[in-house]
Amino acid sequence: MASLSFLHSATYLPSHSETTLKPHSSAVSFTVRCTTSSTSSSPPPQKHRRSPDENIRDEARRRPHQLQNLSARYVPFDAPPTSTESYSLDEIVYRSQSGGLLDVQHDFAALKRYDGEFWRKLFDSRVGKTNWPYGSGVWSKKEWVLPEIDDDDIVSAFEGNSNLFWAERFGKQYLQMNDLWVKHCGISHTGSFKDLGMTVLVSQVNRLRKMNKPVVGVGCASTGDTSAALSAYCAAAGIPSIVFLPADKISMAQLVQPIANGAFVLSIDTDFDGCMHLIREVTAELPIYLANSLNSLRLEGQKTAAIEILQQFNWEVPDWVIVPGGNLGNIYAFYKGFHMCKELGLVDRIPRLVCAQAANANPLYLHYKSGFKEDFNPLKANTTFASAIQIGDPVSIDRAVYALKKSNGIVEEATEEELMDATALADSTGMFICPHTGVALTALMKLRKSGVIEANDRTVVVSTAHGLKFTESKIGYHSKNIKEMACRLANPPVKVKAKFGSVMDVLKEYLASNESKC
Repeated sequence: MASLSFLHSATYLPSHSETTLKPHSSAVSFTVRCTTSSTSSSPPPQKHRRSPDENIRDEARRRPHQLQNLSARYVPFDAPPTSTESYSLDEIVYRSQSGGLLDVQHDFAALKRYDGEFWRKLFDSRVGKTNWPYGSGVWSKKEWVLPEIDDDDIVSAFEGNSNLFWAERFGKQYLQMNDLWVKHCGISHTGSFKDLGMTVLVSQVNRLRKMNKPVVGVGCASTGDTSAALSAYCAAAGIPSIVFLPADKISMAQLVQPIANGAFVLSIDTDFDGCMHLIREVTAELPIYLANSLNSLRLEGQKTAAIEILQQFNWEVPDWVIVPGGNLGNIYAFYKGFHMCKELGLVDRIPRLVCAQAANANPLYLHYKSGFKEDFNPLKANTTFASAIQIGDPVSIDRAVYALKKSNGIVEEATEEELMDATALADSTGMFICPHTGVALTALMKLRKSGVIEANDRTVVVSTAHGLKFTESKIGYHSKNIKEMACRLANPPVKVKAKFGSVMDVLKEYLASNESKC
């Protein structure tokens, strides 16, 4: 019987029982050992289980090879079954022959040799471990991400495994919901969900460079979070990173991240769409690998957040998942993760998806309102506090439309006042969210008010970045210093003289006003 110890760290522990994972149609069995004991005593923990000159990568090298005969390749996105066009993941290619998007296609026939129970147990067995590279929420699903990459080529900060928390007070008090959850992808290495995709892309670049492919660095256009993730992972791998940022359109907290990580940063007098146009031209001329979500590798990492949600619900499917949308790769990535779980027998359905856009940058919303019947029309995005989704010509528009149609999805929008009020309201219940999550919460409130989302629906709002990246907008709101915005939930500090009587008067007034609200 082949042991599954090469896949995760459960077998490092003394064990008295085991679970066998069996492929769907194979004579091979894999054993996951679990620690249980019929006695009250247990062996003392072993210290220094590796020699001083070894690390977790060295340990990974000693494990037997991974599941065999799994593969993935690039194919044209939504290609007809008769299409024969495909590319190795080791090729540097971003678009199909017709100029369309590419997608990473996995060998489902090979994956289906193992049933849903096998995959559930395998993924669950890796949670909370530190074995390389499975301590990552992305690489714990390696067979579904980049099955052929060597563990030595992986660049990871053990990203993923992000918090899925019950938004109890916000749900009960403001939406009369008892099953509202927030998937906080912003609790990650660089503070946003972009880490999930960047670990995959930079790992593949690391592999290409070791193969002597013509890649001298990695470049991206960014509204902030992509550049932070790219610069961090490139720095970890010792790969040069080049960042195109729209001048004066991102927060200082976002700007400082690529600078601190040693990226070559160009501040360009244009918006994100202008930066995107330039980086595509540059990467066509120079051996700089394109890291934007035009590159479908990133979506392979981002889709693992959807798998994590199912895993955290003990493989029960929520009714709704609401995702902020700008360049629109993420809504497709969530669909792809849910779809793979359904196709491979881990669950029996997928949730309905909602893409939430800022009204100042809402090309998908307008396309959705037309019933997707008219040709898509990009627009010039106006300034929004949800700066990461301030995009008028999204690269992944076709992917997003596909995901929404396949999931019976919805698109909603949020004005600047709505998204900032929603952010402040959520923060007042103990969260500390980014404006993009405020967009998603606004969409939820509108759909709840209209009755589309019902009180008992299990609903997940995806929080894409950490609120600490957006303190400037929060300070402006609570200082009531945003032009043409009432900031009705502002909570500014109260100035008071340094006298006991003055402090007591203010506190008594505050406590009395709180008592009257109860």
